Amino acid sequence: MAPRHAPARPARGRGAYRGGRRNGRGPIGSGQRRAAARDALIESRLTPNAISLTGLALNLLAAALVWQEYFFLGGIAFVIGSVCDTLDGRYSRMSGKGSPFGAFLDSTLDRIEEGIVLTAVAAYFATRGEAGAAAAVVVAVLASLMVSYTRARAEALGVECKVGIATRPVRVVIISIGLIFAKGASLGDFELLAPAVYVLAALSVFTVAQRVWHVRGELSSAV
Repeated sequence: MAPRHAPARPARGRGAYRGGRRNGRGPIGSGQRRAAARDALIESRLTPNAISLTGLALNLLAAALVWQEYFFLGGIAFVIGSVCDTLDGRYSRMSGKGSPFGAFLDSTLDRIEEGIVLTAVAAYFATRGEAGAAAAVVVAVLASLMVSYTRARAEALGVECKVGIATRPVRVVIISIGLIFAKGASLGDFELLAPAVYVLAALSVFTVAQRVWHVRGELSSAV
């Protein structure tokens, strides 16, 4: 016969344990470790501008490696440098160390870094006599700058403009794939640099058109 008062089951709420782990959480104490690491980082002398400049240095290294046709290493440097570009803004908000100039510097360096690496790619195609691919790189650079400009100009007019396919993260992924799997890369016989450039140029141009159309619709509806 079952006892009248069965022992209460442990709660299945947010902080409940299951198999030695919290529901939807990591191992016990992982949250405290992350918080301690975050606090130590915030209390350090590291600044968002230092992260931004580290990203610039890594992208300069990536461009130099691409110029020397070390595509795989250049791709890795570009990926890490782009991660720094992502982290500086997040760290700025998290630490409270951000400044208006830091935000301006971050946006400016993002455009410079992408352009530097793509310039090295264009030079590589030019030396090989691949005029079409070199021209596609130029189109990709101009269109990527216009992707950023259309957003900035729209926001100056009071219109939020984050629409479009070829946002900065997407462009970084495309360039990274092209570099890592370029001719001479150590991961096999894939040669994806030229296809990546053509895709980047097409998507960037299309994104500019998307944003122009979006802003036109938003401003027309506001009249």
